[in-house]
Amino acid sequence: MFSKIVRRSHMYLALFLTPWILMYALSTMAMNHREFFKQFYGEQPVAWEKERELTYPGTFPEDAKPNDVARQILVSLSMDGAHNANRSKDGARLTIVRHDPITPRRITYTPADSRLVIESQVFRTPAFLERMHRRRGYQSGYALDDTWAFSVDLVIVAMIFWVASGLWMWWEMKVTRRLGFAFAASGVAIFALFLSTI
Repeated sequence: MFSKIVRRSHMYLALFLTPWILMYALSTMAMNHREFFKQFYGEQPVAWEKERELTYPGTFPEDAKPNDVARQILVSLSMDGAHNANRSKDGARLTIVRHDPITPRRITYTPADSRLVIESQVFRTPAFLERMHRRRGYQSGYALDDTWAFSVDLVIVAMIFWVASGLWMWWEMKVTRRLGFAFAASGVAIFALFLSTI
C-alpha cells in the first residue's frame, strides 16, 4: 500500500508541476547558451520602447525615499505591483522598474519638470524565461508574488520528494539494484569531480 502511494504521488506531482519544471529547464538552457541567442537578438539582452510621456502633478515629502515615491507614482498610473526604484546620484532622475513576467515597464521620473517617461520592454523569449527563473522570494510585499514564491517552494519540496521516492522505487525492484547502484555511484562521482575541479 505504501509503495502504491509513493508511486502515485511521484507521478501525479510530476504531472501537476510539469509547467514549472519545463520553465526551469528551458530558462536554464537560455542562460547557459546566451551566446547562441545573441545571433537572434543582438548583443543587448533587452530592448525598451517608449509607450507614453506625461506630466506628473503629484507632490512628495522632501524626505521621501525612492521606493515611497515610486509606489505613489505607480499607484497613480494604476500600475501598482512588485518593483524597484533607483535615484541617480545627483537626484535629477528616479528610475522605476515595474516587474512583470510578460511586459516589464521602466518609468523614468525627472522632478525638475515633473515628467514621466514610460517604456515597455520588448518581448524576447530568452529574457522572459530568465525573468521567470529568477522570480522568487517573499520580499515584494504583494500577495500574488508571495503565491508565486510559494509555488517555487512546492517545486523545491517536490524535487526532493522525487529523489527520495525514486530511490525507494529503485530499491523495491530487486532486478534493477545493481544497475541502479552503478548509475547512482557514477552520478555522485561525476558531480564530485565537477565540485573539485571547476
